[in-house]
Amino acid sequence: MPSRLPLPTLLSFALVAFTIEADNESERRIPHRTTRHGKSAARGLWLTSMAMWFNCMRWVPEQGITAREVERLARTKTNWDGMRRWGYICFEPSPGDDRPKPPPSSLLVRATARGRFVHEVWQAVLPEIEARWRERFGKKAIGQLRAALAVMVGHQSPYLPDCMPILKYGLVSEAPKPQKAEAARSDLASLPLPALLARVLLAFALEFERDSAVSLAICANILRVIDDAGTAVRELPERSGVSREAIAMALGFLTKRGCVKVQAPAQGSPFKVVRLTPKGIIVQDAASKLLAEIEHRWMERYGNPALETLRKALEPLVADGTLGHSPLYRGLAPHPECWRAQLPQSLTLPHYPMVLHRGGYPDGS
Repeated sequence: MPSRLPLPTLLSFALVAFTIEADNESERRIPHRTTRHGKSAARGLWLTSMAMWFNCMRWVPEQGITAREVERLARTKTNWDGMRRWGYICFEPSPGDDRPKPPPSSLLVRATARGRFVHEVWQAVLPEIEARWRERFGKKAIGQLRAALAVMVGHQSPYLPDCMPILKYGLVSEAPKPQKAEAARSDLASLPLPALLARVLLAFALEFERDSAVSLAICANILRVIDDAGTAVRELPERSGVSREAIAMALGFLTKRGCVKVQAPAQGSPFKVVRLTPKGIIVQDAASKLLAEIEHRWMERYGNPALETLRKALEPLVADGTLGHSPLYRGLAPHPECWRAQLPQSLTLPHYPMVLHRGGYPDGS
């Protein structure tokens, strides 16, 4: 591991760890169904991650709201069809709209009874997890982190959402369109810690992706861990901390762009290998340089003390983001009945959140 990790990596470690801890706690409280629980929990919800509360359920009142208004308030998009199919919301025409087939954006969104229950759970879970962090890491440390993040958020666009957006094709982060979004409130002290982390991280990612041919999600999680000599595809989840599904998406994009080649198993080996092409080596090197360049830009733009204060607040909490070294793992042991308890524990946190349409989990699960 490098002695000085990129700023977005530090932010990602903290945000992903907070999200997983919050997801585990919400799962413990919410009646739900998964492929493991089967018919015994058929009346429950299909679980989603914290991002789906921020980009949808947080904004759906009992009396209903149009889909267009939810996206304006959330300043990002949700997976509408998924949230309906998973049991959180239902759609109906707006009162007075007599069109036989009104556009989806004008439909009225209502929370189901189970969706309203989830809303209440998440309202309680977020402050509880932040209170755990204050107890675990110290009130002073979390207070310093919040203050440093608030300074940086104050320099960014007021239209940034309070969560990482669902990644688009190419695993690109989408910027909100100001003319269609509601400006964020200026009372940063009342924002949850993950919202502060997400806004700073997203601002960095958007600047990175304006200058990069490949998204930060792919560069940080996939290109970073592929060796020049080639890497077994089966090793990528362990090296990156992200799901096989997210890796498959990334490799498909990189292959189409000519950055990698996925080769059939060599004789005597059952495993496929992914290798960087000459173009991939150039992109990998350019991504490393661009991360350093943007951080230098931020130092000039916002002041070196602001960046260093944020780094000093993050580094003791996150360390290198790996099992056995990062203090963040103290809160990541799931309840025995959680779905994550059925999986091998991740050896590293993702270097950038892989928030997908599949449910918004930060590692692409």
